[in-house]
Amino acid sequence: MCQQQYDITFEDLNPTFLFSVQLVRRTAEQPHSHDFIEIAMILDGEGEFQVDGRVYPVRKGDLLLLNPGVSHQSRNVEGKRPATEFYAAFTNIHFRDMDCNQIRFPRGTFLLHPKEKTFLHLTRLAESMMLESCSAQPGRYFMLKAYLTQMILLLYREQVTYEKPKAQGYIFESANKKYVVEQIVDYLDHHYSEKISLDQIAQNMYLSPFYISRIFKSQVGDTPINYLINLRMEKARELLVEKQDCSIQEIAQCVGYEDAYHFSKLFKKHYGNSPSQYRAKKS
Repeated sequence: MCQQQYDITFEDLNPTFLFSVQLVRRTAEQPHSHDFIEIAMILDGEGEFQVDGRVYPVRKGDLLLLNPGVSHQSRNVEGKRPATEFYAAFTNIHFRDMDCNQIRFPRGTFLLHPKEKTFLHLTRLAESMMLESCSAQPGRYFMLKAYLTQMILLLYREQVTYEKPKAQGYIFESANKKYVVEQIVDYLDHHYSEKISLDQIAQNMYLSPFYISRIFKSQVGDTPINYLINLRMEKARELLVEKQDCSIQEIAQCVGYEDAYHFSKLFKKHYGNSPSQYRAKKS
């Protein structure tokens, strides 16, 4: 049997998952430390952390990597929108060139600012962990450990790998935008029958509506809402032929419209005929 080769650890990367929690910081917690590692991620808002006696302002997109024995305290800031914080705690980890049960990246800081693509991945993992924590599915602990392991490795790859040349950085930015747009398109393709707004999409992706509209149009050539309308009209056209027994109201609801009159106006604008006229021509 071939011996397994490990590049970043001495043996299997097998952290012990302890807990995950998400909260809105409205009051300061007591200063404390742990005998385990804790990832603290700011999902939204602003606040501050006191770490080993020094105060650091934090905001959406920041992440703190708190090793065992590090005294820390999360605090709200008056006049600022309270921070939404996510925590994941674990132990029993040993990376090469690091002490056992310690994660210390080359730059030597505990306050990290993940790149946008990495932060998007991390927030998705955090969301998955919170959903899994509330479930009663078999193997819940192992699923949580799997999400945690991905989270740790995303941070490791970004912090430990060599910096890319500037020319490649522009390629990375383009790929990042492409990834975000692909996620939006995938979401619209699977949820077009539901009530969808640009604000909802933006909130789900932890991005601003303006930014989403701008990058979507740059990649697709149209706005997310227009893309959604076109998608719904195409689906409606198919359903009008395939489901002859369904009323126009029912077809409208199948593609995300409660108001059949509004749906009919949009359909006629797209195809030059009302849904009833289109169906009659295809019958």
